Amino acid sequence: MRMRAAVLEEFGQPLEVQEVDLAEPAAGEVLVRLEACGVCHTDMYTASGADPSGYAPAVLGHEGAGIVESVGAEVTSLAPGDHVVTLFSPQCRECVHCLSDRTNLCLAIREQQNLGYLPDGTTRLSRDGEPIRHFMGTSTFAEYTVMPEIALAKVSPEAPHDRACLFACGLSTGLGAAMNTAKVQAGSTCVVFGAGMVGLGAVAGCRLQGAERIVCVDLSEERLALARGQGATDTWVGGESVVERVLEETGGFGADYTFEATGLVQVMRQAVESARMGWGLCTVTGVAGKGETLEVVPRYLITGRRIAGSSFGGVKGRDQVPQLVQRYLDGDIDVDAFVSHRLTLDEVNRGFDLMHAQDGIRSVIAM
Repeated sequence: MRMRAAVLEEFGQPLEVQEVDLAEPAAGEVLVRLEACGVCHTDMYTASGADPSGYAPAVLGHEGAGIVESVGAEVTSLAPGDHVVTLFSPQCRECVHCLSDRTNLCLAIREQQNLGYLPDGTTRLSRDGEPIRHFMGTSTFAEYTVMPEIALAKVSPEAPHDRACLFACGLSTGLGAAMNTAKVQAGSTCVVFGAGMVGLGAVAGCRLQGAERIVCVDLSEERLALARGQGATDTWVGGESVVERVLEETGGFGADYTFEATGLVQVMRQAVESARMGWGLCTVTGVAGKGETLEVVPRYLITGRRIAGSSFGGVKGRDQVPQLVQRYLDGDIDVDAFVSHRLTLDEVNRGFDLMHAQDGIRSVIAM
């Protein structure tokens, strides 16, 4: 079939919205009519050329929601008409990682996905007979996509697509960092560094876990106001003195849990140093730039602090994304506040511009 998609032709250049060909789903694959897609920092990061694992040409986009159009052979868990959220982090439910409660990093299709291919090592995207690679196994800056069955979460049809799509990446990452990775305990003190989509999700996750005090740190007063709406009890403008302030307000010990959601290594260090002596846990969700390293003074670890990384918030997508979407429908999570701009597919590059200017939290493309 012919469809319109936003293609990364050359790193550092705007995406080009054009007609491309999309093949029918093969065995174990599903054709999805995309209805909405969030514009995420990871898309911009790859388009810029800063991602050492990036490739072109490719159809970008990974924060999608839509409706199943058709399914290939051997697909058993989805049917035409189902509402789905795309998963860059799949869940086969069979590999050693899926069978463990210690990680959500499914191994089933990881190698081919990282190369821009579907599980059989080929693509369904092409132009004039030449293959175009898939991005993060999803390629949702498009009217349609073909994806593995194991990389789609079936969600309630009551959830609007422009809200459901946010659970495909940023929102689930933040929520899961607090609920799955850190497992925040009720009555605890938490500090969240960064009030973008992931940081705000972490604030909401800390609230849902029953944290007593939730401090959100950011440079933007507008974003800090959104953090209060998600449950932050304190909002601070960031700076060099944040660690001292955390220690001062916690009797010199530090916060029980800290979360880093900026991707800046100097902020990661602040998050580590703000964690409580004895049992403080710093959860890092931000993606640092190519070649950057995190410097940690060993005595912070020797005195009981821990550091954990969190990919997609530890969320097992097919099982847990539907649960998170239902909590939104139940009124536990305010997703409406995150949608700051609504764009068309032709305006995809404007989504990058808005993100670069830190204008709003999430731009959502309506197909």
